[in-house]
Amino acid sequence: MLGVGILLFLTAFATLLVWDYFWRKRRNDMLNYMPGPPPLPLLGNVLMYRGLDAEQIMDFVIKNQRKYGRIYKVWVIHQLAVFSTDPRDIEVVLSSQQHITKNNLYKLLHEWLGEGLLMSTGRKWHGRRKIITPTFHFKILEQFVEIFDQQSAVMVKQLQSRADGKTAINIFPVVCLTALDIIAETAMGTKINAQMDPNLPYVKAVNEVTNIMITRFIHAWQRVNWIFRLTKPSEAKRQDAAIKVMHDFTENIIRQRRQALVDSPEQGLTEGQAHDQVDDLGQKRRMALLDVLLQSTIDGAPLSDEDIREEVDTFMFEGHDTTTSAISFCLYEISRHPEVQQRLHQEIREVLGEDRERPVTLRDLGELKYMENVIKESLRLHPPVPMIGRWFAEDVEIRGKRIPAGTNFTLGLFVLLRDPEYFESPDEFRPERFEGDVPQSHPYAYIPFSAGPRNCIGQKFALLEMKSTISKLLRYYELLPLGPEPRHSMNIVLRSANGVHLGLKPRSA
Repeated sequence: MLGVGILLFLTAFATLLVWDYFWRKRRNDMLNYMPGPPPLPLLGNVLMYRGLDAEQIMDFVIKNQRKYGRIYKVWVIHQLAVFSTDPRDIEVVLSSQQHITKNNLYKLLHEWLGEGLLMSTGRKWHGRRKIITPTFHFKILEQFVEIFDQQSAVMVKQLQSRADGKTAINIFPVVCLTALDIIAETAMGTKINAQMDPNLPYVKAVNEVTNIMITRFIHAWQRVNWIFRLTKPSEAKRQDAAIKVMHDFTENIIRQRRQALVDSPEQGLTEGQAHDQVDDLGQKRRMALLDVLLQSTIDGAPLSDEDIREEVDTFMFEGHDTTTSAISFCLYEISRHPEVQQRLHQEIREVLGEDRERPVTLRDLGELKYMENVIKESLRLHPPVPMIGRWFAEDVEIRGKRIPAGTNFTLGLFVLLRDPEYFESPDEFRPERFEGDVPQSHPYAYIPFSAGPRNCIGQKFALLEMKSTISKLLRYYELLPLGPEPRHSMNIVLRSANGVHLGLKPRSA
């Protein structure tokens, strides 16, 4: 009996090996020109990822690029991944109107975000993009600047007690709460006062889900939903509970604002009207993303509450996590480069004046030219989205080379943005490299907001928020080089494993 069992096992194993060979054969044959580590039967190259943590991923990718070149292939069990850091490849993929489907990694966010703008593809994505684009009309952005300024002022006051000029502060969680307040008010038209009450259930739920998603992203096997639920039942329960808190909160806001439109149709403001109207408390009423969605239709039909919730949840995710990363790392770089900080502060005084209480305007922020260069350079060194992924459902030709259907194509922005072929002294913080007369080596070598039809729809929003928040902080405080150096950690967005530290010293009025 034992011999029969062994024979059956060996037969089944041999059958599995044959199946595995033919499963990969077409794609392997098509990519025989492309370098990459030799895969094992069944497992592919999954063992090379063994023991990697979030801090090691960037170095791992850089070493692979040095070993295999700017484009190489990897098999993770039965998923084929092609990784490119060549701007010529990136241009072909991102400029395409066809290759807009995100790769499999993004499925991790589906339970939270549904099929909103980040996750959707095809006709649904085109329809949603068309609806949401007017949200970033300059007249609405002008109203958002008022929110940026007000919430940044709250941040400055919250930091007063810690600004002693000698204590290192982890600025990341401080900026995170500020960004949450900003995106809640601009996306939903609702104040959540996260900076004043970080224990608010909605705020805690956002942080809970974000942290769980980060862990699942790092540990590849947890990305498979049924495996995650089977092996981590307590984390799955916490994730579900937190998502329910967020969905319930968003749906309640949607119902209230939809009912308000039914009860008082005149409350349905357009971007041209909102700026001049006030509410019952005498405060300005502003357009929010939610107002645009409530008044929009696709093929003549209004969006459902679920459709709207998906988009609002997407904005809440993208509008606080990526911006927090961008602002925090930029403040860090400013704190470590006193000559940059001095020039920035001088520009702020010249553009905004000596009255630190005067609210900034959209025009003011547009005149902060040097600050824009500082932000661009910080985004180059610390891109909030260090990788972009696409899924190829059909064979694709890139610069004369065929990539087979069924490929996860990953674009390595973090590595590209530090490539010495495109950026001189790539590890140095040099804002002057973005002065107007400096030629760019390749149009797709610098794309921290992605590019093409699926570029970041909120990049103007993000730049204005960064300018407003950073300028407000610099008007009140000198940033000091205190605390440890950050350690890049590749999560859903770029973070630091040990926080982002600096010191604060009050400026004289």
